[in-house]
Amino acid sequence: MTSTLELIVFSGLIGVIIGSFLNVIILRVPKNENISLPASHCMTCQKPLKWYHNIPIFSWILLGGKCAFCKEKISIQYIIIEFLTACMFISIALRIDSVSEAFIYSILFSMLLALSVIDLKYKAVPDCISIPTLFVSFLVGDFFNSFSSALFLIGGFTLLRFVVSWIIKKDAMGEADIIIAGIIGATVGVELGLIAIYISALMALIVFFILSKKEYELPFIPFLAFGLYITWIFSEQATNLIRIIYE
Repeated sequence: MTSTLELIVFSGLIGVIIGSFLNVIILRVPKNENISLPASHCMTCQKPLKWYHNIPIFSWILLGGKCAFCKEKISIQYIIIEFLTACMFISIALRIDSVSEAFIYSILFSMLLALSVIDLKYKAVPDCISIPTLFVSFLVGDFFNSFSSALFLIGGFTLLRFVVSWIIKKDAMGEADIIIAGIIGATVGVELGLIAIYISALMALIVFFILSKKEYELPFIPFLAFGLYITWIFSEQATNLIRIIYE
């Protein structure tokens, strides 16, 4: 039987590799660039990187966060995404015994992480990532229940968007937020989905007040994705809380 330490090491290694690929997606997809060609290269001097320049986390550390050729600084985003993805894979592996199920959840949350960073950087969410992510979310449980829960929250979010937009006289929330709401419903169901959205809104509200004096358009997808992740990780505790409330 695989020990906990072996599980952590293996899932962490897979996570940093996937995280490295997520960096490519985050960098190239919003620019409509090919994710496989050209090969990895310095964004400043354009020189192709050697294989040992592409080892997740370690290469960034050993290079001191600078290009091996032109010495231009390399964004710390790379190592952060790789580290977060590794942590995410480890947490999922420790929570789920089924390898196939853990794989689906890992892919789902990896795609949500990519969408979150893209939304933060570009204030835009590519349909070529969000729509496939929605379909992946249908695979995490019973398809009919996932699909119906997704439709319920999509409908609720659409109505909320209409009401809020009518009140403030301008567009509120983006269409991509509605898709993420569907992903939340498909992943954890309606009841836990509402908790996830509440957590997301609460976090967003706190950050909004902190940044209220700055001209910054606050993206909502990172909060929705994180709210879903927290709710899913602590789904048992959240379910018990719902039962207490109902009783």
